[in-house]
Amino acid sequence: MTPGAAGPPDAPVVDLTACGDRFTADPYSVYAELRARGAAHKVRLDERSTAWLIVGHDEARAALADPRFSKNRSHAPGMEFTDSPINANMLGSDPPDHTRLRRLVAREFTMRRVESLRPRVEEITGELLDAMTAAPGGRVDLVEALAFPLPMSVICELLGVPALDRAAFRAWSNELVSRTSPSAENAAVHAMAEYLAGLIGEKRRHPGDDLLSGLIRTTDEDGDRLSRDELVGMAFLLLVAGHETTVNLITNAVHALLRHPDRLAELRADLSLTEQAVEETLRWDGPVKNATFRFAREPVEVGGVTVPAGEVVIVSLASADRDPAHFPDADRFDPGRRAGGHLAFGHGIHYCLGAPLARMEGQIALRGLLERFPGLALDLDPDLPASDLPWVPGLLIRGLRRLPVRLG
Repeated sequence: MTPGAAGPPDAPVVDLTACGDRFTADPYSVYAELRARGAAHKVRLDERSTAWLIVGHDEARAALADPRFSKNRSHAPGMEFTDSPINANMLGSDPPDHTRLRRLVAREFTMRRVESLRPRVEEITGELLDAMTAAPGGRVDLVEALAFPLPMSVICELLGVPALDRAAFRAWSNELVSRTSPSAENAAVHAMAEYLAGLIGEKRRHPGDDLLSGLIRTTDEDGDRLSRDELVGMAFLLLVAGHETTVNLITNAVHALLRHPDRLAELRADLSLTEQAVEETLRWDGPVKNATFRFAREPVEVGGVTVPAGEVVIVSLASADRDPAHFPDADRFDPGRRAGGHLAFGHGIHYCLGAPLARMEGQIALRGLLERFPGLALDLDPDLPASDLPWVPGLLIRGLRRLPVRLG
C-alpha cells in the first residue's frame, strides 16, 4: 500500500529519505532529533508520499486509542491498496466491524489455549537447541537456527497448517512487511491469499482441534460468523503477525544482551530476570518500529500541530518507547528496570491479541539459549558499525535478517 500526498502545502516536511541507511540502522537517533522539535511531524516517506509521524510517548499512546484516527482505508482518499481478501481483517477495521471480528476471534484465541501451548513451545525450543549443538564449528545464524523456526512452528501448529512451504511463506511475509517493489508485493499478496483460501477449504472438509478449524466453526450468540474473506484475512493476520513479531523479539533480545556484557552477566546470574529482559527488549528495541497506517477522519490536534482530515498518520512505537519524558535514561538498555507502559504491542482496541504468546515464546527461547550455551557470543567483527548489519529495511519491522553467533 502507498500513502497518498498529505498535508497543507505550507506544512514543513521532514525528509526521512535523506537519512538514508542511518534511519534503517539507527532510527532512534533520528526519532530523538524529531522529539526535540515536537511530538508530531509531517514527513516524506519516498519521492511521492508523505505522512504525519507521531513521536512523543504520551501523544502516541493517545493516538493509538483515538477513534478520530481510523484504520479503515476508506478514510484515506488517494491511497493505493492491493485488493485482496487478506485485507479483510480486524487490523484494518474500526468499530463496529472491529468489535465484531475481535469478539469472534477472541472466542477461540483464548489465554487458556495460549497457555496450553507452553509445553510444546518448550519442546520445540529444546529440539532446536539440540540441533544447534551439532552446528559446524559451533557457529550458527540465530535467526535461521532458532528465532524464525520456533514461532513459525508454534503458529503453524496452533492454526493447524500442515507441511507449510516455509521458505515460500517466509518470502511472502518478508515482502509484505518490507516490500522490494509494488509488483513483488502484489504477487506476494495474491499468492498468500490463494494459499490460505485453499487451506481454509481443506479445513472445512477435514476440521480438527486447531485454531483455524475453531474460527471456521465459531458462531456468536446471534448466529454471526466469519465470512470466507474474513477467514482468509484473519488467517493471514495470525500467521504473519504470529511469527514476524516473535522472530524479531528473540533476535533483538539476544543482540542487545550480547552487546551489553554486564547486563548479560546479570541475567546469567539470575535467570528469573528473563521476563524483565524480554520486557526491556520490547521497550528498548522492540520488533515493530511503527504501527500500521491510520487515517484522520477529521482535523486532529497532536502536540500543538493539526493533522488535517484524510491524511495518513504513523504512530512511532519505537520513538515513544525511547521518550525520556516517560522513561528516565531511555536510551540505556537495562533489563533491571520496570518497563511498564511501553507501547511495543500497541494500545487501545488494536492492542496485539498475540502479545501473551509472543512473550511466552521470547522468554522460553531466551532462557533456554542462555542455559544451554554459557559461552554464547556474537560472531561479528566488534568494530563493525551498526550500518553494516543486515537490518530489515522499511518503516514497519525492527530486526536483523541474520545474527551470527558462536555457541561457545
